[in-house]
Amino acid sequence: QVQFVESGGGLVQPGGSLRLSCRASGSIFGIAAMGWYRQAPGKQRELVATITGGTTTNYADSVKGRFTISRDNAKNTVYLQMNSLKPEDTAVYYCNVVKVSRSLYWGQGTQVTVSP
Repeated sequence: QVQFVESGGGLVQPGGSLRLSCRASGSIFGIAAMGWYRQAPGKQRELVATITGGTTTNYADSVKGRFTISRDNAKNTVYLQMNSLKPEDTAVYYCNVVKVSRSLYWGQGTQVTVSP
């Protein structure tokens, strides 16, 4: 199993910034990619951004140019820098790990609220 420690969520005004972090531990061998997904009330969970062991990244169109995903392989930690936040970014953000075996693991989620 993979355990996660997520942090960095909170309440921020529109136009503000937050930085999420997620440290994975436990059965962390063979990680192919790490990423962030989010789920707003009444909506399905959606991709925000992913990053492979190297530098290949993928972003949802809605966050391109505003969010940046990065990864510290030595610390098994993935970060999400979120700038120019909008009310529609309000959601629970989930850390995600995909292994080479295609096993999928999820963090417990951290709430991000963008409101005046």
